[in-house]
Amino acid sequence: MSLPRPTVYAIDGVVPVIHPTAFVHPAAVLIGDVVVGPGCYVGPGASLRGDFGRIILEEGCNVQDNCTLHAFPGEDAVVEVDGHVGHGAVLHGGVVKRGALVGMNAVIMDGAVIGENSIVAAMAFVKAGFQVPPRSLVAGLPAKVVRALRDDEIAWKAEGTQEYQRLAIRSLATMTACAPLEAVEPDRPRVDAGSSQPLYQVKGA
Repeated sequence: MSLPRPTVYAIDGVVPVIHPTAFVHPAAVLIGDVVVGPGCYVGPGASLRGDFGRIILEEGCNVQDNCTLHAFPGEDAVVEVDGHVGHGAVLHGGVVKRGALVGMNAVIMDGAVIGENSIVAAMAFVKAGFQVPPRSLVAGLPAKVVRALRDDEIAWKAEGTQEYQRLAIRSLATMTACAPLEAVEPDRPRVDAGSSQPLYQVKGA
């Protein structure tokens, strides 16, 4: 059974755009001025509300489960090429620059800019207009620059983003609606999840 189409609404005659190579889960909601670029992944429960400002996802970025993207009237919320937005994050305007990561449940406010190849720690609050330098780790309430990122940390982030790009391909090719099994089958297979590891394991290696 094939997946239903994503939940998409036009408003004021403006219709969301989804590139054919992007995967947008049918439980995500896209409203109005939303542009999803090539190879993007948008997870279940994500809400991309282009009813005030424009929402732009550039090539290869991901917006994971239960994220919210919105903006003030006339402003944009942008995730640039290879940007990575973790579960439950909120982007209310602002720009996530190329190769940057926004951690789980973090909040990015209007006019903030997350510099290229930077990481916003989980549950951080990035206040309006805050400028994160490239290759920086920011954390806290409100978020502050903690230190520069090491090359291995940036490489770890890039590997994780590549897995989400592969997940978009896997989802388009193999995800189907189905009924659940009633029992675990013998020799149950595992999904093709790649080899990416949590950062704490990479640091401990």
